[in-house]
Amino acid sequence: MLSASRRTLKSVPRSVRGLASLSRDSKVHQNLLEDFSYIQYKKNLENVNIVKERLNRPLTYAEKLLYGHLDNPHEQDIERGVSYLKLRPDRVACQDATAQMAILQFMSAGMPQVATPSTVHCDHLIQAQVGGAKDLKRAIDLNKEVFDFLASACAKYNLGFWKPGSGIIHQIVLENYAFPGALLIGTDSHTPNAGGLGQLAIGVGGADAVDVMANLPWELKAPKIIGVKLTGKMSGWTSPKDIILKLAGITTVKGGTGAIVEYFGDGVDTFSCTGMGTICNMGAEIGATTSVFPFNKSMTEYLDATGRSEIAQFAQLYQKDFLSADEGCEYDQVIEIDLNTLEPHINGPFTPDLATPVSKMKETAIANDWPLEVKVGLIGSCTNSSYEDMTRSASIIKDAAAHGLKSKSIFTISPGSEQVRATIARDGQLQTFEDFGGVVMANACGPCIGQWDRQDVKKGDKNTIVSSFNRNFTARNDGNPATHAFVASPDMVTAYAISGDLGFNPITDTLKDSEGNEFKLAEPKGVGLPPNGYDKGENTYQAPPADRASVNVVIEPTSDRLQKLTPFKPWDGKDAERLPILIKAVGKTTTDHISMAGPWLKYRGHLENISNNYMIGAINAENGEANNVKNHYTGEYKGVPDTAADYRDAGRKWVVIGDENFGEGSSREHAALEPRFLGGFAIITKSFARIHETNLKKQGLLPLNFVNVADYDKINPDDEIDIVGLTELTPGKNLVMRVHPKNGDAWETELSHTYNSEQIEWFKYGSALNKMAAN
Repeated sequence: MLSASRRTLKSVPRSVRGLASLSRDSKVHQNLLEDFSYIQYKKNLENVNIVKERLNRPLTYAEKLLYGHLDNPHEQDIERGVSYLKLRPDRVACQDATAQMAILQFMSAGMPQVATPSTVHCDHLIQAQVGGAKDLKRAIDLNKEVFDFLASACAKYNLGFWKPGSGIIHQIVLENYAFPGALLIGTDSHTPNAGGLGQLAIGVGGADAVDVMANLPWELKAPKIIGVKLTGKMSGWTSPKDIILKLAGITTVKGGTGAIVEYFGDGVDTFSCTGMGTICNMGAEIGATTSVFPFNKSMTEYLDATGRSEIAQFAQLYQKDFLSADEGCEYDQVIEIDLNTLEPHINGPFTPDLATPVSKMKETAIANDWPLEVKVGLIGSCTNSSYEDMTRSASIIKDAAAHGLKSKSIFTISPGSEQVRATIARDGQLQTFEDFGGVVMANACGPCIGQWDRQDVKKGDKNTIVSSFNRNFTARNDGNPATHAFVASPDMVTAYAISGDLGFNPITDTLKDSEGNEFKLAEPKGVGLPPNGYDKGENTYQAPPADRASVNVVIEPTSDRLQKLTPFKPWDGKDAERLPILIKAVGKTTTDHISMAGPWLKYRGHLENISNNYMIGAINAENGEANNVKNHYTGEYKGVPDTAADYRDAGRKWVVIGDENFGEGSSREHAALEPRFLGGFAIITKSFARIHETNLKKQGLLPLNFVNVADYDKINPDDEIDIVGLTELTPGKNLVMRVHPKNGDAWETELSHTYNSEQIEWFKYGSALNKMAAN
């Protein structure tokens, strides 16, 4: 790893041109770190005008950004919710856990370098244990092989590399790479964070990233557009996080599936760019393709503060015709939220869409027997670690400290980036947190993704934690299925840490100071941008070298962390007959259930090893247990991956039966690679989450849905399955599933799919990568 060096306080733009010297034909760089990537507003606008003429209707902001990146705007079929769009993203971003498999796939494509600007960010492999510096050193030592692989592969194939300690991918993208009007794809489900800077940022699996790196157009089903109208202005304890917490309660975790959420209304101009990023980040929890805010003054101010004034000025030249929605544009659905009356919300436990306003929290918690004692309060993460978030939280703590109080709960802080950490260290907020009893973690994901060596409770102990994170599935943060995890704003997390009580309402309730006198916490006060500018802190960026030919990428054959990929076998050209059901999963089956994170992250570059966690968190409908299924042929009960491997080694394909919104959550393509490696053939569900469905297709598996969802209940785990009609697989034509019960007559039902013609070729070739190699 390269050693770190201190960066200067202010970024210096390449050119010091004023707005008057910029024209709509100017060549403006996308960022301050690359000399080869330029903003293509003129081309984007040309595409938009072609599409507008064809459709003869006004376009929403999201549509302009999407259609502005079409590969062939003259001939592209465009119908929301129906057409598959061919797009040309501006760039690709990968986090270290998913980058390993993405780069391994790219290497197998045999190209000398990436064709689209790309970066890798080391943020997932750093476990929170005792504190930032020690945890970072430990992670670098433990993961040296992986970090060295990623650093050398980035150098070899012309990708930017952000070393461990730099911060979380989404914050680094917002601070350095995001710009209004862009289209970015990222191998993480919370990539939409950059929508707070007026661009489309979409989470994808690694195989999609490889397509774009290899100069292939990226395919996306044309999203519907959900308009969220914001009116009024927030005040007091309400913050931008409460907008998305409220929205999640309205839409549920699948209400945004297949749609982009576009915010509009006068309320949009009343809060910060980083606050908009928070909202877009957590839009992933409602299943949205992405979320976006229109270009506005807050974004200009943020670009100025991060040394990118020229980009802001260039965007202003295109604001009227490209970077704004057309008057009279229509949304497929409109939801209105009044910011004047919006209360702070707390969402959870166990799902991010169970929304409770703070005024109802105490009675709701008591009625549901949720533990009222808050054991841990956690602020930060990619969702809520802006300078504004930190200053608001620090103001609450200072007020409590003035009354002689410290945190009753364990209190942790996960800075989103080295830039934020260095700035709050300089400006005093970090010291405020530490004086309060807080533990400052590394600039990394940490507890948000299960990278948390929690020691204060035993596994199985029922307890409550509250975080400013984005996701709170069962056992996600600490591996304890009995932990009741709630998500809220940093303000509310801080208030809960001070009170130690989930039923505490800082708007109405009082606390007792060190002398026993009652007082109310003052409303939080924060600053959107640092008055003295950002301190960039340590330089943790590695640019690709000029001479890349001499760089070697080494993977040791004996490594248990990294493994070169072997192509999957193509389809045999026959209908599938008498396939056993590996597991009939019941209830919520997220990507955390399918391919757990936490301690398994270390195997993300080794398909054989990571496959040992396949579906170990899913609940078996037969016995209500996790990771305990019966072998269809021997009757023996074993773990899910063990049974799958037994079927594979005996030459038997198998299927999984799943419930609603199967595969919601992370973008991790391991949840699709693992069943393919273990011999799976089809995943049959009531419905899929978008990214997981695409990932399954990319790896040559069949994602199929019950046409009649009630037929899910008729399936028994010991049935055998035929899938009929594969030899005539065509877009829009259903397949037939013939079910052979252990006792009784066979019966049939229809299965739908969302394949287009090109995706069918992925299935036939055995994977999208096989198809790419064949071409």
